[in-house]
Amino acid sequence: MSEQVPVEEVAPAPLPSGNGAAILEIKDLYTHFPIRAGFFRRQVGVVHAVDGVTLSVAARETLGIVGESGCGKTTLGRSILRLIEPTSGSVRFRGEEVTEVSAERMRALRSEMQIVFQDPYASLNPRHPVNDIVAEPMLIHGQSRSAAIARVGELLDAVGLLPEHGNRYPHEFSGGQRQRIGIARALALEPSLIVLDEPVSALDVSVQAQVINLLEDLQDDRELTFLFIAHDLSVVRHISDRIAVMYLGQIAELADRETLYARPAHPYTHSLLSAVPVADPDLERARKRIVLQGDLPNPASPPSGCSFRTRCPIATDLCATEEPPLRALGPGQMVACHYPIEPGQSLVDLVPKAAGATAGALD
Repeated sequence: MSEQVPVEEVAPAPLPSGNGAAILEIKDLYTHFPIRAGFFRRQVGVVHAVDGVTLSVAARETLGIVGESGCGKTTLGRSILRLIEPTSGSVRFRGEEVTEVSAERMRALRSEMQIVFQDPYASLNPRHPVNDIVAEPMLIHGQSRSAAIARVGELLDAVGLLPEHGNRYPHEFSGGQRQRIGIARALALEPSLIVLDEPVSALDVSVQAQVINLLEDLQDDRELTFLFIAHDLSVVRHISDRIAVMYLGQIAELADRETLYARPAHPYTHSLLSAVPVADPDLERARKRIVLQGDLPNPASPPSGCSFRTRCPIATDLCATEEPPLRALGPGQMVACHYPIEPGQSLVDLVPKAAGATAGALD
């Protein structure tokens, strides 16, 4: 293992070639939640949910955000839309600073920035028929009820449902159908950017494939930009152009899809990829797994230096004292690690004891 000299500045996140200018630019974004205790509810600490994220997303690109439960990926998505107010940092959508606009302007911007939630049943009002659920965003933004209801049938058809389904209630649909309703509602205002917050994690595998194919078709037809949040690396690989790996509120690695899976550089990325099942039974039995020791640290008291060092089998004293910057490692790849793993190397090879029994699936 050769020691890397950390750089002082964080290089800007690169855009994929040929996809045009950035539609979304995030710089040094922090979202912290106060911890209060006692009779007077005094602040006694802070949860570092998102801790200095810098990203950019090109028009018509799909950027995947992956990591364990509790890494901050959902908070990041909601902070971008200001469903959760960021603590500090910059979020620019089409060049406009989202964090500084008024509530009235933010409502107008939400016609271009929508979200699809993880639980399709919890995000749909069970007391309203589908017609009203899908029409609601259009009514809020000033369209007449007759015009909104007339367009519902078109939206249901676009997501693979029948117009007559508009008279039914959410409980009358399967999980996959409910998620299609959620997607139809997100499309109602013809947005440019959609945050997909684990949209297929609650669905069966066969239904997941159908919804993913639907999203890809809609992206091509409507020139959409996706921020796809997930924990299933096989799903992310299928739909994403680039992938950002998050750990404890920070970006550990950012790369295009092929580079990340072929030449991962961060030890955490290696551990995540080792847990992805392989279709070939012989290869599945033969390959070695990386089992991380310990749990995700408490975001209220993150480790000093590198946030991953408490679970990293190749961490040194440098990792405990200096936080590694997110720096360019090669074309289209960035990593926040003092000792990035070189192409062709494996974390298992560097630390044989890191190989163990079957790694548990991500939460």
